[in-house]
Amino acid sequence: MAESSSSSIDPRSGYCRETKTFHSLHQLVPLPQETVPLTVASYALSLQSASPWRDATALIDFATGQCISYSEFHLLTRNLASSLRTNAGLCKSDVAFVLSPNSIRIPILYFALLSLGVIISPANSLSTSEEICRQIRISRPVIAFATSATANKLPKLEYPTILIDSSEFESAMYLKSSDFEFSKGNFEVYQNDVAAILYSSGTTGKVKGVLLTHRNFITVIAIYHHWQQQQQQGRLFPPVMLYTIPYFHVFGFFYSVKSVAYSETAVVLGRFELRKMLRAVHEYQVTHVVVAPPIVVAILKATELEDHDLRSLEWVGSGGAPLGKDSIKSFTKKFPAVILSQGYGLTETTGVASRAMSTKESQCWGSVGRLVASSEAKIVDPDTGIARPPGEQGELWIRGPTIMKGNNKLYELKIRGMLILCLFTLI
Repeated sequence: MAESSSSSIDPRSGYCRETKTFHSLHQLVPLPQETVPLTVASYALSLQSASPWRDATALIDFATGQCISYSEFHLLTRNLASSLRTNAGLCKSDVAFVLSPNSIRIPILYFALLSLGVIISPANSLSTSEEICRQIRISRPVIAFATSATANKLPKLEYPTILIDSSEFESAMYLKSSDFEFSKGNFEVYQNDVAAILYSSGTTGKVKGVLLTHRNFITVIAIYHHWQQQQQQGRLFPPVMLYTIPYFHVFGFFYSVKSVAYSETAVVLGRFELRKMLRAVHEYQVTHVVVAPPIVVAILKATELEDHDLRSLEWVGSGGAPLGKDSIKSFTKKFPAVILSQGYGLTETTGVASRAMSTKESQCWGSVGRLVASSEAKIVDPDTGIARPPGEQGELWIRGPTIMKGNNKLYELKIRGMLILCLFTLI
């Protein structure tokens, strides 16, 4: 795409008539120099260490009430990384397959693996054995992490399986290690190295492994960090987040890292149940919730709402599918003080392509917000290949630093950092 002068870009839509390209209207965010060795784990922890809430609670297990502070999180992650490198022999570019429901140990495991340059390949623990075998063939892991309830779904492997809920795993987290630092080591992990292989059926055919880099995740963290700094000036306590989305999903994976970067307190439910979610909001004064549209509808229909104090809620983020205007209207009427924000993204875009960032944008019902910072897009007629103006239908082509590195079956759709997506209308 040709460069456009700022004077030729529509200040309302970001559309440039000369190039027929939509440009993000958000301010460019500062990013680390791309050639500098840096993992997303190190980047997130550096932001967390500079936070005014660096000693806050990091994780809360709703089922047990166990809490882990950020000082403990740093220590446990460092200990586990050292153990996995020394005892399991893990090193840069190894692939680790993870098959587990949500637990407070998953973010610790993710950070330990990412800090070593190990590629994480998480899967849905409810998948069939056939689906899991296919994902293992795609990712070719050297090690697997599972729980005592999910390990039986793994095929006979030539590599070891470590049980996340075992006493051995706990010992690895708590066995003090003084020889590992996230910013040091005899290996260098670069930002364009692959951080995760996530599974997607975003196009036709069977599930595919999407290669997302440390740079992809660093970019999305930086985008949200810039926005949150503006939105939360003067805030006296950290946001308390509740994620109903599983950690194997691109949104869950990203939010597990993003929470640490922003010193948020994350309440981990385990398997989702609406009544548990309402109790968690009540008991832990949850301020932010990330959900799929069916959960918004379920909240509106819940008969037990009056049994729980939900006044702590400030923001609800919805994604994964469109939320109907009737549901939005009902929600804003029932919770007038809560911002309901929608976004659009895929695994192939590191979970985000557009997002309603401000309160004003969130009030545009039915909108998924504007293109995120540093992104460009075109609406292209699939028959003629000609870019279309605002308000018309076509393929959505997106270019920017959040676009995947590639995957095993989709290289033909990734052209010089551009991803061609499904039919979509950008307004």
